[in-house]
Amino acid sequence: MNEKEMIKQAIEEFSRLQRYMIADGKDAKAYPDMHNRYLDLKAILQASGVNLTDIDRIKD
Repeated sequence: MNEKEMIKQAIEEFSRLQRYMIADGKDAKAYPDMHNRYLDLKAILQASGVNLTDIDRIKD
């Protein structure tokens, strides 16, 4: 898998995870685990040079 494919996959997972987090709400039992993964993906994408301004719906 090349770098572009890895970034694409991370963006897709980031987007999907945010939809789950918003749908389930902060009171969901799994929210802390989802939030940890959200932070991991956010760091990976930022380190890869992805501008998260338009795709970050959680803004934590």
